[in-house]
Amino acid sequence: MAIRGCTWLLLLLLPLLQGQNHQPLRRSKRRWVLTTLELEEEDPGPFPKLVGELFNNMSNNVSLMYLLRGPGVDEFPEIGLFSIEDHQSGKVYVHRAVDREVTPSFLTAPWFTLIVRATDCGEPSLSSTATIHISVEEGNNHMPTFVEDHYEIQISEGEVAWGVLDLPVQDGDSPFTPAWRAQFHILDGNEEEHFDIMTDPETNRAVLNVIKPLDYETQAAHSLSIVVENQEPLFSCEEGQAQPSTKAMASTTVSVQVVDTNDPPAFHPRSFIVSKEDGAGPGIWLGDFNATDPDRVTSQIRYKLVHDPADWVTVDEETGAVTTKRQIDRESPHVNGSFYTILVHAVDSGLPPLTGTGTLMLFLSDINDNAPTLQSHSRHLEICESAGNQPLLLEAEDGDLDPYSNPFTFDLDSAQRDVDGTWMLRTKQGEGRSAELVMLRSLPPGEYLVPLFIGDRQGLTQRQTVHVRVCSCPSGSKCETLSNTGLLLWVLSPVCAALLVLAAALLSLLRCRFEFGPKRLGGVIPSDNGHQTLIVYNEESQALSAQMQPTGGGQMPALSFSAAAAYAKPDVKKLHAIDVQDSGTGYPPHVYREEGESEGAETLSSLTFLEQDLPPELLDYLSLKSTPSEAMCSASRVPS
Repeated sequence: MAIRGCTWLLLLLLPLLQGQNHQPLRRSKRRWVLTTLELEEEDPGPFPKLVGELFNNMSNNVSLMYLLRGPGVDEFPEIGLFSIEDHQSGKVYVHRAVDREVTPSFLTAPWFTLIVRATDCGEPSLSSTATIHISVEEGNNHMPTFVEDHYEIQISEGEVAWGVLDLPVQDGDSPFTPAWRAQFHILDGNEEEHFDIMTDPETNRAVLNVIKPLDYETQAAHSLSIVVENQEPLFSCEEGQAQPSTKAMASTTVSVQVVDTNDPPAFHPRSFIVSKEDGAGPGIWLGDFNATDPDRVTSQIRYKLVHDPADWVTVDEETGAVTTKRQIDRESPHVNGSFYTILVHAVDSGLPPLTGTGTLMLFLSDINDNAPTLQSHSRHLEICESAGNQPLLLEAEDGDLDPYSNPFTFDLDSAQRDVDGTWMLRTKQGEGRSAELVMLRSLPPGEYLVPLFIGDRQGLTQRQTVHVRVCSCPSGSKCETLSNTGLLLWVLSPVCAALLVLAAALLSLLRCRFEFGPKRLGGVIPSDNGHQTLIVYNEESQALSAQMQPTGGGQMPALSFSAAAAYAKPDVKKLHAIDVQDSGTGYPPHVYREEGESEGAETLSSLTFLEQDLPPELLDYLSLKSTPSEAMCSASRVPS
């Protein structure tokens, strides 16, 4: 089979001045032509055989000397293969058959060195030489081609993937040059811009990517037409002449099959806005979420509330209806710019189950549900007693929006005593949120409460109290700060008072113990026939249940008596409770007398108690009717 090869020959052209031409010498710019010579492999000849002719554009009226050097002439790989007819002719001859498998090209060096000789026509003829270094650059004379004409791949829907397919190409130009580097384009089939293609700079391959998820329900298959070209335009030579650049591109097709997967439910719409008035109560319907399954085989959808930070609403699992379950408040910290965000998931019954997200934006229109109040720094103020009518700044705030907010009105509560004539309020012009409190007369140092009313634009008012501290101001302009010691005493004063009261109670208890103890009585009270009991007239049907029996020791055990309980409140009904059995006494239970049984009562004159042995205040707690006491005491005599 005849195969044509290309051989590059570099020619040295030397112009010679004709003897009969008497025109002055001049330097001319010439174009050197690199000619492609096409040879037929294993050409039978005859040899030498003309393979081409060289030319120069400045050869008119001048003589040229042609020199042929390089590979195939006087250098490796085949010396003597080519020659020119003579120095005056540009005809190139080949002297034997060429073998493409042995030597496909005779251009093997990236640069060439030429020696140019110039000879005059004088007598004698003189000449000189010059050296020319020529660097040969690669040209794009090979078009890149795809290895395969058709590719098939499968891609799952709903995914973004990189490097789903590599497309290798072949190019005969020198690697890593603009003539070799490939550029790829998706010519057809990417109208929705699901795909992207790029070039691997190391392998010169095309890399196909999915940059936008595919949808099986929308389009189950895609056909892509991909073309390739070099960075440098392609050129060619015909009959030794360079042809205009052409934009030739190789192409291939890629068939993409979309694999169906379970798709999450889709909301219609994904978000919506509902407007309700601030303060709406429970049981109010806000709206319905609507979600569908985009898969061809639909599944059951359930709704689930996932974001409700204030816990205001409920969502029906089957219908997606949103209903309030408690009162909503626009002043809640979870409300941002009057909007409250509610997120709901729709969950399908696929494997695995997938979710979609819907959003309800609840807009709360404001109502006048907040009265203005003093700001925290305006509740406690200080002023020097010598400041005179220096004003104190009062600033108010309101949680409502316009028109339920400022400008505010400030009025003193004249119903309180000593307010008029002592304090005065002045509204600051242009502010609407503040006022000035002025002290009309000099006040002694101390704490003062100034009541006032603050109202909003709609007339909703609220009573507020300003705590004003009037101080002596030793520095002249600023109140003295309370010392740490004074502050500590102020904090501990209630504790100290409680300790003093407790100490007084203990002392009273000890006094009663000594005054009512058995050693002060000087004897014992025999209980041979006494059955009376002391009647408490200010306590209904509650007789004293303490029952005592003598142990034979000859003395009464000491009674536990709480003086604090007896003296603290005159209207206390129960003076004392005794548990004699728990006190370790040996007296068995004995009934002295029931209430109302006063027969046979003797007078109290038979008692031999000494006056100094009784507490002076004991009779203060006895009732005017002392007949039961008299009967009880007369039942037994105290020996003198």
